[in-house]
Amino acid sequence: MEQLLHYIWKHKIFPLQMLQTTSGQPVEVIDPGLPNTNAGPDFFNAKLKIDGTLWVGNVEIHTQASDWLSHGHDRDRAYDTVILHVVEESNCDVYRTNGELVPQVVLPCPDAVRRRYDELRQTEIYPPCYSILGSLPKLTVHSWLSALQVERFEQKARAISQRLERCNHHWEDVFFITLARNFGFGLNGDAFEAWANRLPFRAVDKHRDNLLQVEAFFLGQAGLLQEELPEADEYYLKLQKEFSYLQHKFELPAPMPAEQWRFLRLRPGNFPHVRLAQLANLYHKEQSLFSRIMEAETLDSVKKILTTKTSEYWEEHFNFKKTSPRQERRTGESALNLIVINTVIPFLYAYGLHKADETLCDRATRFLESLKAENNHITRLWDGAGLPVSTAADSQALIQLQKEYCNKKDCLRCRFGYEYLRHK
Repeated sequence: MEQLLHYIWKHKIFPLQMLQTTSGQPVEVIDPGLPNTNAGPDFFNAKLKIDGTLWVGNVEIHTQASDWLSHGHDRDRAYDTVILHVVEESNCDVYRTNGELVPQVVLPCPDAVRRRYDELRQTEIYPPCYSILGSLPKLTVHSWLSALQVERFEQKARAISQRLERCNHHWEDVFFITLARNFGFGLNGDAFEAWANRLPFRAVDKHRDNLLQVEAFFLGQAGLLQEELPEADEYYLKLQKEFSYLQHKFELPAPMPAEQWRFLRLRPGNFPHVRLAQLANLYHKEQSLFSRIMEAETLDSVKKILTTKTSEYWEEHFNFKKTSPRQERRTGESALNLIVINTVIPFLYAYGLHKADETLCDRATRFLESLKAENNHITRLWDGAGLPVSTAADSQALIQLQKEYCNKKDCLRCRFGYEYLRHK
């Protein structure tokens, strides 16, 4: 398997005897080079001694030597820089575009490495490397989790950049869209993002000082003012009337289909109606939400800004069809923590990169390290396997590990996978 051969070359898992080319020339690997994830040879800037002569150049790796021909490298000048062709099976010689012979080495995969790799890919137990996690040095665990945390920051920053492109680089709009997505708390995340993308923000801004009209905008565009009610509801009719007026005034796009919202297994406090009413109140009371969040220097001040409740009607309703005992529908502490983790912190990091302001990036890291770890099936899984999960920085790193490595069976890029393969 070519991917495994890449791993063996990268980590210099070579046989005890001296490597030599298929023509018998001794090969000493000083530096295997840098892995290339783009087009071109597999490893850049390798340093080798072939028959005593120092070579600096690129390395190409294939399972069979004939793959060089089937991939067209003999006709591609980008591969003329290859100083060594590494293969598991040599079934032919290979040449550069000018006809020069490319030195070739047969590198067998050690049986123990192949066996352990098969164990990682085939086991049904998660995480597949559980048996070695408890024995790993703390420094190894810490360094890998730190790298995963940065990787997750960068992944979320890219997602924010993509939203910015779609929103003409309007940071306030993109912040609200991301915030809305995270108000869906997983189950309704996609629906909330689709809804927020339909909001005509400049039109809403003109009526921002009127909470009833903000709610009409929000619930109307969500398709939740088209329901058939068993009996007349005065507040519902008010919202319908306001939305009809706003639709006509601003020529609003059609509301999203109400069928996109999911209610099954949702606690009433998480119903879309309640979360939209909370967002409406937040949008109504905070005129420059993104700017204020970026300026807040402490977690407490961030949470104070984001803490919101609903209008009075929703203190006795979860939807328009049934009443409930009066209760203030205020965002709770656990909900606020999730919003900070998934909205505020990524924006601090992304905006810090955009402004070249290390203070914002450092603040993102500080906030993440000061919050408690998320409690979900992924964090419980890793904690049960012997990996302590104490802060949100740990939980975000492990979510990245699970989604981008474990779920994709990409153990060869994982440092825990590396430790498993070398474990005896």
